[in-house]
Amino acid sequence: MQHFDNRIDGARVALKIIKNIDRYREAALSEVEVLKQLHTLDSDRRYACVHMLDWFDFNGHICIAFELLGLSTYDFLKENNFQPFPIEHIRHMAYQIIQAVRFLHKNKLTHTDLKPENILFIDSDYDMEYNREMKRDERTLRNPDVKIVDFGNATYDHEHHTSVVSTRHYRAPEVILDLGWDHSCDVWSVGCILIEYYLGSTLFQTHDSKEHLAMMERVLGPIPTNLLEKTKKRRYVHRCKLDWDVHSSAGRYVRKHCKPLKQYMVSKHEDHQQLFDLIEKMMEYDPAKRLSLEQALRHPFFSASTLASTSLKKTINKPESAVTDSCAE
Repeated sequence: MQHFDNRIDGARVALKIIKNIDRYREAALSEVEVLKQLHTLDSDRRYACVHMLDWFDFNGHICIAFELLGLSTYDFLKENNFQPFPIEHIRHMAYQIIQAVRFLHKNKLTHTDLKPENILFIDSDYDMEYNREMKRDERTLRNPDVKIVDFGNATYDHEHHTSVVSTRHYRAPEVILDLGWDHSCDVWSVGCILIEYYLGSTLFQTHDSKEHLAMMERVLGPIPTNLLEKTKKRRYVHRCKLDWDVHSSAGRYVRKHCKPLKQYMVSKHEDHQQLFDLIEKMMEYDPAKRLSLEQALRHPFFSASTLASTSLKKTINKPESAVTDSCAE
């Protein structure tokens, strides 16, 4: 929601209003505390996390004022007829997202609800061109800088971890299998987001947990036996394998709508191969083997020679201490 704040010389701010319902109010007050800490830890705005300007209680409704940003990455895709983002924009956005989430992890926070709707462009202005071959208008962003928003479900390492986190399509396998979760569930979500930016559409389009796991197997191969042996969700497992009939109507749906990950590549160019290698490592089933965001930043997809943005080159070439000096270890 957009709002004019007369205290800031009539500047426009974004105002998030949370209804006066106990569970919503509790989450909103938790978000305020997280945002206060992030503001303290990142006072020079080095990381791509949204900044809270102020908050207040209005008749029990919690109101949080933020800097005014552009469209979410999801809304931009939607308004652009779900045309994929160019790979250079994906690289730029991915680097900022990974740096920001790594900053959260270093400060003992897991976002738990990363998705394209919760990543906003700082400015979503675009140039429009008509694609004669496809017979449609296509929008190209002028500035792919992004910020992460919505810390209402952010969880500190020491806090109670609810059994289910993340919006369905970005939910890690260990969450579905009720194996417990940690920072690495955010890494899985980022992998899902990057492939969505590349395809223009959600990779795992389903609303059923078992079908979701079957889609994962179709895209990424069999779920490791050790994870299936440990799950409390025994109805998903038969003889140490996913209990799934590939010949059923649901099985045919999965085969039709999903294919092995590398088959989604639209080019064999090195950029595309590096991106898919990164995504594959972020979508490792076993959270203990999944790529950390520290490792992700060192992936060849982000090598200094390939980063197109000058600002990103400056950031990636900083010494490690300079990048993390605002983090409370």
